Amino acid sequence: MSITKLLGIKYPIFQGGMAQIAVSPLVGAVSNAGGLGIIGSGGFTADRLRDEIRKAKESTHKPFAVNLMLMMNNIPELIQVIIEEDVKIVTTGAGTPAPYMKTLKENGIIVIPVVPSVKIAKKMEALGVDAIVAEGTEAGGHVGETTTMALLPQVVSAVSIPVIGAGGIADGRGVAAAFALGAQGVQVGTRFLATVECPTHENFKQAVITADDTSTTVTGRSLGGPVRSIKNSMIAEFLRLENEKASREELEKLSLGSLRRAVFEGDTDTGSVMAGQICGMVNEITTVEEMITTMFEEAQEILEKLGKLSVVGA
Repeated sequence: MSITKLLGIKYPIFQGGMAQIAVSPLVGAVSNAGGLGIIGSGGFTADRLRDEIRKAKESTHKPFAVNLMLMMNNIPELIQVIIEEDVKIVTTGAGTPAPYMKTLKENGIIVIPVVPSVKIAKKMEALGVDAIVAEGTEAGGHVGETTTMALLPQVVSAVSIPVIGAGGIADGRGVAAAFALGAQGVQVGTRFLATVECPTHENFKQAVITADDTSTTVTGRSLGGPVRSIKNSMIAEFLRLENEKASREELEKLSLGSLRRAVFEGDTDTGSVMAGQICGMVNEITTVEEMITTMFEEAQEILEKLGKLSVVGA
């Protein structure tokens, strides 16, 4: 079954479950435009998640999902809310959904983990997940090591369930490339940051728009949790301390609350502006609907054109 039929969506595009950002205004807009809006539950209490789910239901009658950051301590409580509020799609990251699969599947919930490697993709298929998001290191936020171009076709070859490509996708060319590599859809985060409905501070959006292809870097490798963000003074200091083998406590103290500062206060100097390498290609703010429809119209044109081309000389 295709991913669009499985999820009941028009366009095979997932909106990334970005912590602090992927909430009801953005989620509802994505689902209404034909994609899969995803609530990012990272840092949420059970009550906050319930509130966001209900707000999302008010903003759309179409399918949406909840992303679970499995390193959090309250995952059982969040899953209980998801069940009670009748959300039927879950994406996961930062851990294995193995302890929760029985409960999720018994309640008819579609489970789609985000993975950074072929090894983990195979493990997830063996667990009985419904599809996989293969995310390359180009993506913003928490990342793995392998690029999308290398990771995606290897995951597609390794598993028999639908694969969604993620990392470095911001226009129709990226969508077409993902399909050429065997994906059934794409997950996009950075491009959604520059939309009218994205509930971030205007400074955050402008930081993404003014960034170029070399504006991001990865911090936190020494902590075992690499994160890609746009460079600023806080990121520079973090990297300096990290290179000097600073303690985990010192590094965490520097970055504490940095995402919230950037997202809500517009502090793009000492805050964490998580974005992917593709931000250099994001240069305008559009509505979610305009973004999605344009992206897939471009992709369709490209794929049709490629269908008429030959890679072998005459």
